[in-house]
Amino acid sequence: MGRSQVAVSHQRKAPMDQKFNLSDVRNTRNLLSDYVIQTPVHQLHSPAISRLLGSQSQVYLKLELFQHTGTFKVRGAINSALNLPSEKVKNGFTAVSAGNHAIATAFTAKTLETTSKVVMIKTANQLRVAKCREYGGEIVFADDAHSAFDLVEEIQRKEGYSFLHPFEGRNVSLGTATLGLEFSEQVDNLDAVVVAIGGGGLASGVSMAIKELKAKCQVYGVEPEGADTMRRSFQTGKPESVDQVNTIADSLGAPYALDNSFALCRKYIDDLVLVSDQEMVNAMALLLSETKLVVEPAGAASLAAVLAPLRSRLFNKRIGLIVCGSNIDLSSFKTLIDSAVAFQ
Repeated sequence: MGRSQVAVSHQRKAPMDQKFNLSDVRNTRNLLSDYVIQTPVHQLHSPAISRLLGSQSQVYLKLELFQHTGTFKVRGAINSALNLPSEKVKNGFTAVSAGNHAIATAFTAKTLETTSKVVMIKTANQLRVAKCREYGGEIVFADDAHSAFDLVEEIQRKEGYSFLHPFEGRNVSLGTATLGLEFSEQVDNLDAVVVAIGGGGLASGVSMAIKELKAKCQVYGVEPEGADTMRRSFQTGKPESVDQVNTIADSLGAPYALDNSFALCRKYIDDLVLVSDQEMVNAMALLLSETKLVVEPAGAASLAAVLAPLRSRLFNKRIGLIVCGSNIDLSSFKTLIDSAVAFQ
């Protein structure tokens, strides 16, 4: 079975007429209240930001890197798990991941007092491998994405684990929508929110919550140039895939889009932009300099978009950015920011 076929077989599909609304999001927040952190917001005060975005600009960072496991992923993973029958929870969870979703799956299993067996690509960052094991996750390594999905299907079939999808499904999007709800309540009257897109699990939920609450707020999605599956999907009007992912932002390296996340992104996101690896590195360095935050490339993607392709559109605006993750080891981080250059 090919990669895209296997991926589709693992969707927890929600009928597209099964509407999302703010009541659903608020109910989900109540359900997750004992399991996730309401992460803080920090206003970025910086001469560099004023110079680049205008003296009247206001930039607010939603610091989801302070979430359990270091990324937003736990919101979708644990909401998906809590909506499974109890016998499926007892059987444990499996997942495919470059790292962050594997960590979230292991955290979810430990929190719900069950087990996890996840498949990771053998090139996964060793910090992420170690964090997954810290939460009790058993790891099986695959040579590539194709064999990873074959392995996870075998784990489901032979061992009975329940599959938690990294970005697709109603419960994933409702989980991430709680982040958008929080942000809207923490900072009022934003002109725009910028959110990174990999498979679309984060962007689908955040954009839905933001637009349902604040219809005039512009929501921008940002993808790496080397992993632009959602942009391609927007262009054709249906979920698309890429033959090869080529970006340092491995957390944004989903090789395909899927129905639910694509439909929500297409409905609620006003525009998509692309950023280069260099722009993400430059944003990582700026965040370190101005906020002392160490983030992975995906966590800097929204700032990179604001300071590069979106700069003219967002000049002197009130802007909200999702800082979505920080799971990177210091050696890799240093190697990347050593090549950073200042935004001009």
